[in-house]
Amino acid sequence: MRLLVVEDEPDLLVLMSRALERGGFAVDGAPDLAQADLHLGLASYDALILDLNLPDGDGLSLLRRLRARGSRLPILVLTARDALEDRVIGLDAGADDYLVKPFHTVELIARIRALLRRPDAVLGVVLELGNLVLETTTRQASVAGVDISLSVREMALLEQLLRRQGNVVPREMLEAGLYSFDSEIGSNAMEVLVHRLRRKLADSRASVCLHTVRGVGYLLADAR
Repeated sequence: MRLLVVEDEPDLLVLMSRALERGGFAVDGAPDLAQADLHLGLASYDALILDLNLPDGDGLSLLRRLRARGSRLPILVLTARDALEDRVIGLDAGADDYLVKPFHTVELIARIRALLRRPDAVLGVVLELGNLVLETTTRQASVAGVDISLSVREMALLEQLLRRQGNVVPREMLEAGLYSFDSEIGSNAMEVLVHRLRRKLADSRASVCLHTVRGVGYLLADAR
């Protein structure tokens, strides 16, 4: 899953991005509204974390524009404005949640996951295929009840494939959900990642097959 964080404080942007990446998200950062608009035009995001006090305007203007266009993108407003009136204005403008600075990154991640578990959102609580189970809340995968150890990227790849199980997932779609604009991606990075995940699933005796559809993408299916 891919997030856009719009925050003009460089240190805070780095802190949030690293915490969210450890939580399994691909993260793009934007320091102002202009960069946010650019990113939103180039990539598809699962959620937006939006500061309000930005160098080139008020984040509420972006929030209102998105909602006016009919966007249902989950949006968490992040700001130092802690007055009740400010929170009401943000929520009325279309924000899904509101987090006041200073905050703990664990709460930020929990709130994002809560947004993504809402009806019609992308984050389900449990994904299953054969004897393979992925608890998306705890970020733990298991086979026949036995936990398997996966890296953050392996977990993110498995989640994308499980959400589209039985269907060929284009390579470009997987990369868009796994890597941010700043990620350094080797020419065979996806192949290496798929190989590692396929080996771990086989070693754990998961009753699934991870197929490569040459020139198209990848397919996760029940092998039984």
